[in-house]
Amino acid sequence: MPVSAHACRLRTGRFSEAGRIYLVTAVVRNREPIFNDFHLARSLINELRRTDKEGWVKSLAWVVMPDHFHWLVEIKCSSLSAVMQRTKSRAAMSIGVAQGRPLKLWQKGYHDRAIRYDEDVVHAARYIVANPLRAGLVKRLGDYPHWDAIWL
Repeated sequence: MPVSAHACRLRTGRFSEAGRIYLVTAVVRNREPIFNDFHLARSLINELRRTDKEGWVKSLAWVVMPDHFHWLVEIKCSSLSAVMQRTKSRAAMSIGVAQGRPLKLWQKGYHDRAIRYDEDVVHAARYIVANPLRAGLVKRLGDYPHWDAIWL
């Protein structure tokens, strides 16, 4: 699937601020289900956790699906754009090393939505981690290995 013209418009006028919570989604190039491979999914998860550990974000919830990921984060010390560029780049490098070749892993851009403070953040987290259930990948959430949420 080619990158749509709409994907570029998502970046126009984007503003992010420290302390705000965002729901972000990034998609693998051509929707290739690369994260069906357990070890490659764990490489991405390591990068999500690394971004958190380095203090760029506070991860509230995430799920890695076969061809994309959803991440609910509170921005700590940078812009959302910088966080996503860093995380996607590092994931592509580590997965490229694991596969023994350079890799263009991601579609350009990402989708984001700021979560208002009066919204139910826990509800958003539950929606994120329930993706494998809705996609029919598992019958019980506990059977899916690639998700986490601070409340669950």
